Amino acid sequence: MTTLAPRLDRRDLLKSGAGLIVALAMPAAAHAQAAPGFAPNAFIRIDNQGTVTLVMPMVEMGQGTYTALAMLLAEELEVDLGEVELEHAPPDDKLYGNPLLGAQMTGGSTSIRGFWTPLRQAGANARTLLVMAAARQWGVEPATCRARHGVVSDGSGTRHLGYGELAEAAAALTLPANAPLKDPKTFSLIGTPAKRLDAAEKVTGDALYGIDVKVPGMTVAAIAVSPVFGGKPKTVDQAAARAVKGVRQVVVIDEAVAVVADHMGAAKKGLTAANIQWDDGPHAKVSSADIVRQLDEASRQPGVVARNEGDAAKALGSAAKRIEAVYQLPFLAHATMEPMNCTVHVRPDGCDIWVGTQVPTFTVAAAAAVTGLPKDKIKVHNHLLGGGFGRRLDVDGTILAVKVAKQVQGPVKVVWSREEDIQHDMYRPYYYDRLAAGLDAAGKPVAWTHRVAGSSIMARYVPAAFVNGLDPDAVEGAAEPPYAFPNIHVDYVRVEPPGIPTSWWRGVGPTHNVFVVESFIDELAAAAGQDPIAYRRALLGHNPRALAVLNLAAEKAAWGSPLPARRGRGISVQFAFGSYVALAAEVEVAADGQVRVHRLTCAVDAGLVVNPDTVEAQVQGGAIFGLTAALHGAITLKDGRVEQGNFDSYLPMRIDEVPVVETHLVRSAEAPGGIGEVATAAVSPAVTNAIFAATGKRIRTLPIDPAQLKSGA
Repeated sequence: MTTLAPRLDRRDLLKSGAGLIVALAMPAAAHAQAAPGFAPNAFIRIDNQGTVTLVMPMVEMGQGTYTALAMLLAEELEVDLGEVELEHAPPDDKLYGNPLLGAQMTGGSTSIRGFWTPLRQAGANARTLLVMAAARQWGVEPATCRARHGVVSDGSGTRHLGYGELAEAAAALTLPANAPLKDPKTFSLIGTPAKRLDAAEKVTGDALYGIDVKVPGMTVAAIAVSPVFGGKPKTVDQAAARAVKGVRQVVVIDEAVAVVADHMGAAKKGLTAANIQWDDGPHAKVSSADIVRQLDEASRQPGVVARNEGDAAKALGSAAKRIEAVYQLPFLAHATMEPMNCTVHVRPDGCDIWVGTQVPTFTVAAAAAVTGLPKDKIKVHNHLLGGGFGRRLDVDGTILAVKVAKQVQGPVKVVWSREEDIQHDMYRPYYYDRLAAGLDAAGKPVAWTHRVAGSSIMARYVPAAFVNGLDPDAVEGAAEPPYAFPNIHVDYVRVEPPGIPTSWWRGVGPTHNVFVVESFIDELAAAAGQDPIAYRRALLGHNPRALAVLNLAAEKAAWGSPLPARRGRGISVQFAFGSYVALAAEVEVAADGQVRVHRLTCAVDAGLVVNPDTVEAQVQGGAIFGLTAALHGAITLKDGRVEQGNFDSYLPMRIDEVPVVETHLVRSAEAPGGIGEVATAAVSPAVTNAIFAATGKRIRTLPIDPAQLKSGA
């Protein structure tokens, strides 16, 4: 791209020599001065051959971002989706920051929501300039011309100029103001099912993930991190490790040991031969039982108020019936199919990093801090991610790799084993929630209280958002449930487990709070002797979008139709990530307590949908991800060590366990909502509520324990 100086006027800003670069002004919070080599917020490049390149601000980790964001651009630019080429945007918060997150960050189900207007505006501006260039060449009014399929035609339809032919002329023009965006009623691409742009290269194996990186002169390192958080190496048999054929070097850093070799086999053998002995440090005796006791005690104390309306305590005291419950959700690992890895080349004058990351600018900052180099000397080569789910929102893997690379001549690829990946994850927090509700004589809730106790990710990750001790993510889905309660009190108690790092996990607050809220509302329905759907309907009169998805899911799931013995249906409703979702589960519980989920029926109102195929895929993937956690997921600790190490002990769902997943979309003209994490949050309460319907046994702690569900138990 053409190098642009700061504060250029609009004419100079759009000049790019032989091609056209369209820069898009963003809101003030994300606006930037031009950086060397880039136009401010330059998303589009068109060359003289008509090649359209989208400089992709977000990363692709299987969620379909490459396709959906390209559709936004192509719709307004009037080009075919298959004609759009993609390249990773370089790390730059000011040029490519997600407007909703304030940084160049892919997460929070915000990619479409954040770039819905900016990328469409970029396309509309480019199209307008191209039409203006054609009209000037023909001596006609731009309003008489039309752009379509990468070609501008005159009013008579006899003259045509391709975008490549117009690029240079268009670059010399000034856009008077932002071009008007298309009326959604005229969309020809947005809202239609589109094939994934990244599918072909993934099928052929040409797609490159971070773990696929090959750099001339590269060595490979296997790494072992202290098995106890906060520990460090005590003794390392470096001579034995170096005696392994192919091993070049042993690197000892604060918390880990890496063996550098010509290939991974030698590196792993060398790591075993090193016979590392560890100083476990202060957390050597931590256990899951200790953490639960800590949470239990803390949850008995008042927390920071997230919401307080009416007088819940008074209403509870005078209620005809009082219901109380404690819910627990465990630590969870991400277990992405691509384990953590990072290739780094540290030189005196710079540092190159090859990685798949959700946060390229954070990666730059972390590498600069470790190397002492200026940020402009750190170059990140971002790749496709073999699973992110929030794991790659953290840069701990990059920090370790840079520490190792500082002691290695030439580039080195640091690869974590599956065991290291699971036992040194950044875990979804353990949550311990206390709830109470009061019902009137008719069973209607007159009071609702909810105390969330758990770690604060925001306090570590975004300190500015942790205001007065309240973590807004920890209470998302709890502070604003979809239901109307006349008296409601929600508070939060921060409890940090000793030494255990916590972070994002395909939706954090909602994945725990939706389970708790939707399970407890089901308890209230049962206490009132009412059908769970009817009970929810009575509380959603003020919330038509939530009511609509509830009704649609109930209809499509054939709610109320007969089922065999020990088979039941459960429901959940939520508003999270900007979307409304209801999910119905049909579940069978065998006499030995084993749970079989037969069918998941999901109704989604995500506003204007860009690619319905992506929505369906994300619902399927998110539901299975969340169901895996509900059935199997738990990270536990003993003697300071994570007990799970691979897929034999941290179980993924097997293919024969996967239910039918149906997705039904509500047609909506509302602004787009997020979709990547909604089904993950919705599935667990629907399944456990179905278990209650089938067995009469209430699940308040995840994962589901079949021993509690045995016939006669």
